[in-house]
Amino acid sequence: MQRFIDKVVVITGGSSGIGLAAARQFAAEGAHVYIAGRRTAELDEAVAAIGDRATAVQADVARIDDLQRLYRTVQAAHGRVDVVFANAGLVVNGMLEDLTDEQYQRQFDVNVKGVLFTVQLALPLMGPGGTVVLNGSIAGIKAFPASSLYSASKAAVRSFARSWTLDLKGRGIRVNVVSPGPTETNVLQASGYTAEQVSQAKDHLAQAIPLGRMAQADEVARGVLFLASEDSSFMAGGELFIDGGIAQV
Repeated sequence: MQRFIDKVVVITGGSSGIGLAAARQFAAEGAHVYIAGRRTAELDEAVAAIGDRATAVQADVARIDDLQRLYRTVQAAHGRVDVVFANAGLVVNGMLEDLTDEQYQRQFDVNVKGVLFTVQLALPLMGPGGTVVLNGSIAGIKAFPASSLYSASKAAVRSFARSWTLDLKGRGIRVNVVSPGPTETNVLQASGYTAEQVSQAKDHLAQAIPLGRMAQADEVARGVLFLASEDSSFMAGGELFIDGGIAQV
């Protein structure tokens, strides 16, 4: 399939996990992909894996000046954006009685503020037919112990898609959410989990999923490309669950 020939795609958190998997698939279907991430070494490895259809920009989505620099780079080289995948996120866990202001700021600066300005700052470069995909989570509709900050941040992302669908309908830009279940990525390690905690969490999650395993990043990425393409042309403000059934049954 070549659904994205000559399209320009921006992906935050694009150097690993679901973001990298999506970047590889977009590039394979003809897009030029801009991947943003905080760590230069990982970005360089990602570009090497994707090939000459990828450009890396070091950026922290919690910093508006970094996002502005990202879009200046895109504008200088291509002059437009066709697809935004606001993917960057992290997990902050803690029981209610233990949560701190620092944890709150860290969680919402990336998962909510980062998503907001990733999309807002892309708008001057987007035209009719543009698509936005937000990375949500089953945590936006399903409770887990010690995850109130993360769940609230993902519920906010889901709400953004509804409101922005109305805000952007006059521009001809569609917004939808992909909501993965537990997925094999490094998000837990990047969020500060120890190797033992990661192993325990993955074992627990796999047992709770009706399909008996966690998702692979490529499986979620295929859903992202569906939402970004004309295959989903009559979807707007919607949510696509790719969760092995854990939030559905």
